[in-house]
Amino acid sequence: MSDTAVSRPVPSDRPGLPRQRGCPFDPAPEYARLREQAPISRISFPGGGSGWLATRYEDVRAILSDPRFSSRLSTAAPHVRPTPAALPEHPLPGALLRLDEPEHARYRRPVMRAFTVKRVQQLRPRIQQIVDEHLDAMERAGGPVDLVAELALPVTSLVICELLGVDYDDRDTFHRLAGQLLAIESSPEEGQQARAELASFMAALVAAKREQPGDDLLSTLIAEADADPDSPLTDIALAVLGSLLLIAGHETTANMIALSTLTLLEHPGQLAALRADAALAVRTVEELLRHLTIIQFGLVRVAAEDLTLGGRSIKAGEYVVASLPSANRDPALGIADPDRLDITRDPAAHVAFGYGPHQCLGQQLARAELQITLTSLFARFPGLRLAVPADRLPFRDDMIIYGLHQLPVTW
Repeated sequence: MSDTAVSRPVPSDRPGLPRQRGCPFDPAPEYARLREQAPISRISFPGGGSGWLATRYEDVRAILSDPRFSSRLSTAAPHVRPTPAALPEHPLPGALLRLDEPEHARYRRPVMRAFTVKRVQQLRPRIQQIVDEHLDAMERAGGPVDLVAELALPVTSLVICELLGVDYDDRDTFHRLAGQLLAIESSPEEGQQARAELASFMAALVAAKREQPGDDLLSTLIAEADADPDSPLTDIALAVLGSLLLIAGHETTANMIALSTLTLLEHPGQLAALRADAALAVRTVEELLRHLTIIQFGLVRVAAEDLTLGGRSIKAGEYVVASLPSANRDPALGIADPDRLDITRDPAAHVAFGYGPHQCLGQQLARAELQITLTSLFARFPGLRLAVPADRLPFRDDMIIYGLHQLPVTW
């Protein structure tokens, strides 16, 4: 089946994925009802067809750690797609998000060394320098500024570009492609075109690194692959891995920076606590990751065999969406009043970065970028405030990664 041959949505009496938020910092209130009354519920997908939605913490963790739930979505009924911008029918080599064990581990293992706690600690001085340079530029320009365009996006883009070996001057290209790939309403044709363009971009970069290697992750991976005849890292796999790291490495953290800034501005008591004690940075970031959970709908898996989950019978080939936002607000997480933001609480075992073998590869880097950016921003601009009314802010309800399209601030 071709990538564009996706059935059109058909009328259904089943509810779809909850999208209507009552508060911009909270998931749709429907999730709380589902956790209580129908934690494993039937839903319709926007691309046509139906599947299941899991909303409880326990069930979400079970799905993401159970090998009977596959990431190879092409094993599911071909007419069903969780989003209109369908993924390729068959995953390419190196497509970590769509591979199962042990194939997934073969591609992930060589990359993990660049994202260990120790390696990220070594990167922190450079991250601090990048943040300070952009704060300097903001201060020189004076407010108001768009915090997304002037801080959140350039900081995260420059960090991942330097790590991978991507020319930062190409940022407009990969920002545009990321937008097309992550838009909820993108058509299959738009998704296919964006993937093709990104693949061409990364393939050219891999070829250039092979000819002229540098001190970067892609060059290191190429050298290691050339030295190991059993390495799975072909040039195609390297381009696919590079594309994933490039897009995920800036989109998620940039939106967390912007949305976290707004959240703290709208919770002045929490912000005052952070300003009074910089040592709260770690707890603050963990709580914001849990509270906001910017992967809007969750992670998709497909049942590889008939099984039972939460008392419901799921057939082989059926899709299941593990709702990360709902799981992180479940009282079963073991924290008091999980709907309340509290940066002083002990960090919870949240699933903002997923869970199991596919847990986010770059989570330590994201934590470092968030801690450094947020503490530096509020230290530099103690009078930071919104430059427009909060109800006029453009939230990313239209994207798979939630956040803000713009965040005008002044000081």
